[in-house]
Amino acid sequence: MKTPLGLLIALVIAVSACAQQPGAPTGVATQATTPVKGGTVTIPIVADPTLNPWSPNSFVESIFVNRILFAGVTKPGKDLAPVGDLATKWEAAADGLSWTFTLRDNVKWSDGKPFSADDVAFTFNDIVLNKELGANGRGNFANVLKKVTVVDPKTVKFELASRFSALPSYLAYNAGILPKHALSSGNPLTNNAFNKGTPVTTGPFKVEKFSPGQSLVLTRNEEYFGDKAHLDKLVFSIVPDANTQIAQALSGEIQIMLLDNKAAVERVKSASNLKVASRPLVQYYWLALNQTDERFQDVRVRQAFMYAINRPAIISSVEKGYGKVANAAITPALAAYYDPSLEKEYAYDPEKAKKLLTDAGWKMGSDSVMAKDGKPFKFTMDVGQKGILEPANELIQQDLKKVGIVADLSSQEWNSYIQKVVVRRDYVATVNWWVYPSDPDVLPYYHSSAAGKGFNIPGFKDAKLDDLLQQGQAATDTEQRKSVYKQLQRHMADNLPYIFLWYPEEIDVVSTNLQGVPALNLRDGMHYVQEWWLAKK
Repeated sequence: MKTPLGLLIALVIAVSACAQQPGAPTGVATQATTPVKGGTVTIPIVADPTLNPWSPNSFVESIFVNRILFAGVTKPGKDLAPVGDLATKWEAAADGLSWTFTLRDNVKWSDGKPFSADDVAFTFNDIVLNKELGANGRGNFANVLKKVTVVDPKTVKFELASRFSALPSYLAYNAGILPKHALSSGNPLTNNAFNKGTPVTTGPFKVEKFSPGQSLVLTRNEEYFGDKAHLDKLVFSIVPDANTQIAQALSGEIQIMLLDNKAAVERVKSASNLKVASRPLVQYYWLALNQTDERFQDVRVRQAFMYAINRPAIISSVEKGYGKVANAAITPALAAYYDPSLEKEYAYDPEKAKKLLTDAGWKMGSDSVMAKDGKPFKFTMDVGQKGILEPANELIQQDLKKVGIVADLSSQEWNSYIQKVVVRRDYVATVNWWVYPSDPDVLPYYHSSAAGKGFNIPGFKDAKLDDLLQQGQAATDTEQRKSVYKQLQRHMADNLPYIFLWYPEEIDVVSTNLQGVPALNLRDGMHYVQEWWLAKK
């Protein structure tokens, strides 16, 4: 994801008739009855998608669609561990510097042409590793993948520059394989006939009609290599306004959606035709303090920010209680690696924040603003106009003011914000979020090599952090990985490459007659749309 957040958010689920409250169990089985063939399900997205998972313009609204259209080498399993998709099995070499994947037999593209190892090699060698193209998600592979070698038509070898135990998980994350025969001429990432038309695909559905600004209609792909979809069609309706999405769900026009406006949870719960549930996400919100600014290079200042920001109040206000405070990059959704002992770190304490600032050389002035060397502690926070970012920034601004820090807010249209903050790194401070593969390997987001150009938005550099990231990426034994990532979380909490804010939960709204939706958030659950079906009313 070239844009943070591109990553971001989803919406699926089938749950029991009882809606879940914050903190309630999230694994609820769907109704066990015989699937029915046929029908159409409508899902809202906020803008026209780009039908190419590697396009630099493939943002949040594209993720849901591309995970249906383009199968990957692997995909997230229902427990989030990677399982086979286009590959049936894989094995790492003894030295860990290569992985060999065996591909499925008799896979066809939606135009009837055969799929082969050449398509996998083309996707990674010609697109992902081609610096000039700037593929979305290139940063997940650029520093570790050397090349993909075709062993035979049904076997590929991923050759690595260093050990990468999370490779199967990263191949399951927005890494759909593209058709060599359809994209080998010209720039494969800017082909509008493909990206905005009827692309050649391998997923359980294929494009029937794309009406810009209105909808994208998918129809069952009879060439799909797996079990054929129960539904006839999936319609992605372009509905930018969250309140309109809710109204359409209440009226039955929409069958499944992510409830972005959590203030509307109670209203939706009262509808007899809808079910509501929360899901943990591999996602966290953060405040990035640009490390080229000397004020933020002092860890005591970063720690002061953590104590100054009332994170539980933000979760209560903007998330309506659906979330928990974050102190490192490993989320509770990755239960095997998450360290719950850090949850008690940095409890809201403005007085402790003031003391840390004083220890760092800042003094409170008569105007109630901290100053150092005659300069007040003032800066601008760039704010993207998306989701809950604006109200969250306003609460952070108020909290910082209480400890003598003045943060002016500069609100910007989303695409302009991405260009300014993420692409050009022209910012002092900003709040945003990361979504990442279902694996604790976060090296592409934190390593010093990604500072200033990759996913390391603050530009934080720390030799100990780099070493832990590399140890985690190289480890193959599960217990060894757990040990390394517990150390990593402790180091992150102490040194704060980001000001960690909170881990959100997703709220999903599903029609009562939509069945077969796995207990996953949508960005992972979209890999299983062939299992969805509509019960007769």
